Amino acid sequence: MDKIQVGIFFQDTQSHLKIRLANSPKGLVRDIPNKDIHRPGLALAGFLELFTYDRIQVLGNTEIRYLRSLSDFARKESLQKFFQFEIPCIIVSNSNEMPPELPAMADESGVAIFSTPFSTTELTHLLSDYLDHKFAPSQIVHASLVDVYGTGLLFTGRSGIGKSEIALDLVERGHRLVSDDVVTLTRTADNVLIGHGSELLKHFMEIRGVGIIDVGRMFGVRAIRQQKRVETEVELVDWSDEQDYERTGLDEHTKEYLGVTIPHVQLPIFPGKNITVIVETIALNLHLKVYGYHPAKEFGRALSDSMKTRTQLESYLEKDFE
Repeated sequence: MDKIQVGIFFQDTQSHLKIRLANSPKGLVRDIPNKDIHRPGLALAGFLELFTYDRIQVLGNTEIRYLRSLSDFARKESLQKFFQFEIPCIIVSNSNEMPPELPAMADESGVAIFSTPFSTTELTHLLSDYLDHKFAPSQIVHASLVDVYGTGLLFTGRSGIGKSEIALDLVERGHRLVSDDVVTLTRTADNVLIGHGSELLKHFMEIRGVGIIDVGRMFGVRAIRQQKRVETEVELVDWSDEQDYERTGLDEHTKEYLGVTIPHVQLPIFPGKNITVIVETIALNLHLKVYGYHPAKEFGRALSDSMKTRTQLESYLEKDFE
């Protein structure tokens, strides 16, 4: 997201950050174009050369006490210079009592001022988490996302290949649906892919021949979750006798979304094949790899050791003339 409207920010964080609007609502139409936060102590003191005004301005104990220490004339002059810039909005922490000039001049400049009981440190942490999420790079993919044994599996493939049916079968077996048909991928600050559904679709699912079903209402809250880390892509493809598919698992394939690389499994399907059990196996196999056990490599190592032992035995027997 490139920017957030101040009004949307207020709606999203009103409860979480316990913020209240301290002046008129006309400043809610402004945009927040930057995810960073700034404490404008130097700007209020008159040093405006490096003032990063295009972000949320947080006024803590230091800034408020500084303003209160000024004479009425000096305070008004400081705030006039401050409000010359296109400031998105201001948040005053610790429920500090504001100088009367601050909300009045903010109204004149069309800047919203919020107040919160949180300390500046607490506010900064909570605000940074919210802004990081909102400004995180995102991508919409045509897929289904299911939490299988705690592993986020992203099912992709052509339209009508059976992604929704497989997701529904997994839900019936006790796994949890995140989203069907449309999945929004978001890259977090630590390069983790998070997938979630749209607010409109929620946990509705289209089953061809049946229609729209509500998975949450049908199976209960145990069958759904709001978001999940995407850890493996399972691409469903039509079986082809001419195609060579992975047989050993030694050649690991990957897929990249938003600069984040995740494992990629191409799964051929045909009528009668138990895809759900195979999908559960993919998730459990990933768990083994996370814990340091790679079945394909272990099999290859055991095969190599067996061949080496047999070669040594044959060499010994060739030299045994007794």
